[in-house]
Amino acid sequence: MGMKDKAGKTQGQAKQKMHEGQQQAPQRGQQAQQRGEQAAQRGEQAAQRGQQATQERGRQMTERGRQNIDDTEREMRDRFDQDYDA
Repeated sequence: MGMKDKAGKTQGQAKQKMHEGQQQAPQRGQQAQQRGEQAAQRGEQAAQRGQQATQERGRQMTERGRQNIDDTEREMRDRFDQDYDA
């Protein structure tokens, strides 16, 4: 094989690869866009889970507060009863 033939073959292969790359570029762009959208969805879901967890903690704290008030009232009644029963 001569140098011209080899150079022509190499040039043809390079053109073919370039053409393939041009055809694949839009697909890669779409894939990147889809990955970006999926990442955004995951971010939204994580934010929702965080918000739900915060609300649940708030409910738990409110319930604990109510229990503390009930306990305090009970203790005050017990002390009052003890003081005036004696």
